[in-house]
Amino acid sequence: MSPLRMIAILLIVAGIALAVYGNFSYTKATHEAKIGPFDFSVKEKRVVTIPIWPGIAAIVAGVILLAVPKRT
Repeated sequence: MSPLRMIAILLIVAGIALAVYGNFSYTKATHEAKIGPFDFSVKEKRVVTIPIWPGIAAIVAGVILLAVPKRT
């Protein structure tokens, strides 16, 4: 399999993953305090939303790379 075909398949898979999972979340510790034997911490849950158009663009780019005829 040529490297161009592998890149095309990788783009298609990444595009599908972006289209299906449009956002992801993570937890960020913002404040911590230790008062005597007690530990206090504030954690924020943040969500990052990725628009769908990069996923669609990656799928289209992968399909175009697969459709390009092989040069000899």
